[in-house]
Amino acid sequence: MLVDYHMHLRASDRSSEELDHTVEAIERYVEQAHEHGVYEIGVTEHVYYFRETRACWALPYQLDRCNEDFGPYCDAVLDAKRRGLPVKLGLEVDWVPERADELAAVLEPYPWDYLIGSVHWIGGLAVDQQPGLWAGRSVEDVWALYARELEAAARSGHFDVLAHPDLVKIFADRVEWNWQPVIDALDGVALEVSTAGLRKPVGELYPAAELLRGGNRITLASDAHLAEDVGRDFQAAVDHARAAGFDTVTVFDRRSSRQEPLG
Repeated sequence: MLVDYHMHLRASDRSSEELDHTVEAIERYVEQAHEHGVYEIGVTEHVYYFRETRACWALPYQLDRCNEDFGPYCDAVLDAKRRGLPVKLGLEVDWVPERADELAAVLEPYPWDYLIGSVHWIGGLAVDQQPGLWAGRSVEDVWALYARELEAAARSGHFDVLAHPDLVKIFADRVEWNWQPVIDALDGVALEVSTAGLRKPVGELYPAAELLRGGNRITLASDAHLAEDVGRDFQAAVDHARAAGFDTVTVFDRRSSRQEPLG
């Protein structure tokens, strides 16, 4: 089985980041998934788009986008399920350690199939934008900060999957790194094998083999922000996973998981 468990519903114009939380958008994404042999997709909008979480945010980037409601978003995915479309309800949840428990309480009432945790900001500074966290810091210092927060996110118990687990390599600035503390923290949390890195300056899949080999379960992801990117480069993702020793992929339903044959 192939799944694509990380995507964001957007209008069809590549120059736009207009949200499109509708069944019709899901249909477009499912159609593209089928063209790539992907059996099931999961919709995972960024958590900071939703008003219910507004108290958890401080950055203008987050607050400027915090205009949607969970109801229509969840209803679109649930309606698509009722129509027989192979879609799961997820959310990409930013790791903000001082607000993590509060945010988890806000999310608890909703019928998520899975939640993916991401480390995008540390101390209000972006990992995947420059200068951001990189200003005035060595590459090793940035990697150390990122790995510490990724480990904490894994240990938190709030997430089913870690998104783009070595995002810190995005600009191809890297050092040799010991990922064992993160691996030890996984305790059943899946690592996302993401093709999004192939479309970034680093030009590589997330995560690197040394981190991936330490995990015990995986999902597959495109991080698509357009329907045309769903399932993109998935043969590379499958090959990467198999080379790391995986022959199954994790499938979720209402925060429970099972393993299915990969491919």
